[in-house]
Amino acid sequence: MSTAGKVIKCKAAVAWEPNKPVVVEEIEVAPPQENEVRIKIVATSVCHSDLYHLFESMHPEGFPTVLGHEGAGIVESVGPGVTEFQPGDKVIPLFLCQCRQCRFCKSPRTNQCEAAWTRIRQEIMASVESRLTCKGKRVLQFMGTSTFSEYTVINQIAVTKIDPAAPLEKVCLLGCGICTGYGAAVNTAKVQPGSTCAVFGLGAVGLAAVMGCKDAGATRIIAVDINSEKAEKAKVFGATDFVNPKDHNKPINQVLAEMTNGGVDYSLECVGKVEVMRTALESCMEAWGVSVIVGWTDMYDIAIRPGHLICGRTWKGSMFGGFKSKDGVAQMVKAYVDKKLMVDEFITHNMTLDQINDAIDLMKDCKCIRAVMSVSPQ
Repeated sequence: MSTAGKVIKCKAAVAWEPNKPVVVEEIEVAPPQENEVRIKIVATSVCHSDLYHLFESMHPEGFPTVLGHEGAGIVESVGPGVTEFQPGDKVIPLFLCQCRQCRFCKSPRTNQCEAAWTRIRQEIMASVESRLTCKGKRVLQFMGTSTFSEYTVINQIAVTKIDPAAPLEKVCLLGCGICTGYGAAVNTAKVQPGSTCAVFGLGAVGLAAVMGCKDAGATRIIAVDINSEKAEKAKVFGATDFVNPKDHNKPINQVLAEMTNGGVDYSLECVGKVEVMRTALESCMEAWGVSVIVGWTDMYDIAIRPGHLICGRTWKGSMFGGFKSKDGVAQMVKAYVDKKLMVDEFITHNMTLDQINDAIDLMKDCKCIRAVMSVSPQ
């Protein structure tokens, strides 16, 4: 029986308040309105940005919400005005939209979209509108996506159609972490062949950055993390060296400078801590080093001395790896299907939506790279 045009009742993991376990509830998902697409989420994974909202920023206006922004699914129905998608399409939701019409989308200088600045309230990390309700209450859609739900409704400018041959339980990871890290190396830093790189933080984003450095032709890639158990995993993605700051009695930027005759050509901070951002900058070659901030935080200021930049370093930020979202994610999925990109290697756990709190704990305790949850059958 067709569900098009009807309210769908389904399971979703609702975060009712900050710093508390999420609760798997029955929610109501409204039909898609103009320019919207309703998607059956097949698979999703937990990203640190979900934990950041739940345990770190804890903005009181950002709850209740359905978290999740790294997922993949199948179009169930479309609203008026939607021409790009039809029921049955395999798709990936996007937390960063691409309208293809604004001055940003038309410019090669950025992957930002003006619509994103009005569609998403950054302080609460949720879309202005929501099609989700639970127990009579409006539930926010985290980053406009809410993939911790069997069904969700998203504006068509924040969805991309992907290769129908792609396994959704794998390529869901391309909705955030892998593209963010990989693109930071390839698109933002523009790592050059023969260069030396340092990647700070070896979660999924950092490991993807290592992979990006390798694919860009870097000959030395130093992986930096306070968890030595990640050393072998980093080598799988291309790291040539591993450094644990806890193993040294001097600042890690000095250690790296000694290892590289003055500093690395490129450094990528994939942790989301301001002190690591500064260290990553200081680890670059003073005359020409490029350092990229990849990890997200909006809670603290950062301070540096002007001399850190005046001599020739460049400090850059990277949102979603510099990929224009619709185009970039579809291209990355195709690269995976063509066996030109590693994705499976990031998956350390396979779970179900009912195990969402276990998956969150694994990420919180740094005991997984990515835990993929099966949400709905294909």
